[in-house]
Amino acid sequence: MVSCSSVMFSLFLLSPCGQDGGGEVSAAVAAAISNPQRPAADLARDANRKPAEVLSFFHIEPGMRVLDLFSGGGYYTELLDSVVGENGEVIAHTNEAYIPFSGQIYQQRYAGGRLKHTATIISEADDLVLGERSLDAALLVLTWHDFLFEDPENGWLAIDESILVEKLCRAIRPGGILGLIDHVANSGGDPASVARDLHRIDPEVVRQSFSDTCFSLEAEAKFLHNGTDDHTLSPFDPSVRGKTDRFIFRFVRNAPS
Repeated sequence: MVSCSSVMFSLFLLSPCGQDGGGEVSAAVAAAISNPQRPAADLARDANRKPAEVLSFFHIEPGMRVLDLFSGGGYYTELLDSVVGENGEVIAHTNEAYIPFSGQIYQQRYAGGRLKHTATIISEADDLVLGERSLDAALLVLTWHDFLFEDPENGWLAIDESILVEKLCRAIRPGGILGLIDHVANSGGDPASVARDLHRIDPEVVRQSFSDTCFSLEAEAKFLHNGTDDHTLSPFDPSVRGKTDRFIFRFVRNAPS
């Protein structure tokens, strides 16, 4: 094991880590981040996304079976593929609406079977089929807010988040991890309107979504906090793009009672 800060230094990233929950970084995570086959566009995002801290905080390890839910362009999918290795598997899920939004990187990511430990699934959330207790972890990165609204004109269909949570309850083994990151919204607004207009969500809304479910909030981290973001702009606004204030929750799948 190596320290998170030493991994960041070796990658020429200046952000301190570890004190907010990233902790020690495994050799597998360090190797995934420094993999020379990673696309240049991914490397450019590392400083703001802090993948060493994120993957360590979510306890991703070799041999795991991990779902990257609404994986978008696959930034985390590629890292997960490297970390889980030949004895693990990554399931990269997306839906039809996300593919054009992700751009060319989606096709390039999977061309020629370059991610050898990853299977792709294209499915609407309500149609997603997952095996019972088939997952060690699932990641939802910058996507939970999208479940609160629908935009059928652009192919974004309504998602029943309670059904999705139930599917994850069945699919993640007891003790498994559900890792969630999203853009912080100010409290008090209508969650659906805020999600549609600003692509953000109040962390308390997420807490409520998982209350009285099979998941318990085990820990939260602050290493993606940005105090200069006042939460009033969309993450796509150039002034905050890639630099929003983000919350990080680690839920654990409870053992059946």
